[in-house]
Amino acid sequence: MSRAYQFIIRSVDKFVPSKFRPLWNHEAGPKTIFFWAPLMKWVLVGAGIGDLMRPAPNISLFQSTSMLSGYIWTRWCFIIKPKNLNLALINFLVGVNGTVQCFRVYRYRKSVGKTMSFRD
Repeated sequence: MSRAYQFIIRSVDKFVPSKFRPLWNHEAGPKTIFFWAPLMKWVLVGAGIGDLMRPAPNISLFQSTSMLSGYIWTRWCFIIKPKNLNLALINFLVGVNGTVQCFRVYRYRKSVGKTMSFRD
């Protein structure tokens, strides 16, 4: 797979306009994993947005709480080299989504008189 990827990059390299060369050759650009991993992580943000339509009783508090780790990973994106602002944005949005979902579960459970528990 690596050889195929390198072949594709070398082939496309010739056609990248000079205007886009800085982005293309950036240390977090399309030639590196630092570009593709965050691109795939956008799926989590999309899934979280889709979950906003779910009824509150069907939301997992445990899963939503785990998404709060997006805030920690946002900080990490500013520490690592190369700094990856795209990944920082994605992680921040994952954390925001977890916050919104936890709040929805909390509000629902409070309205029906249930105690907060991760088992439910």
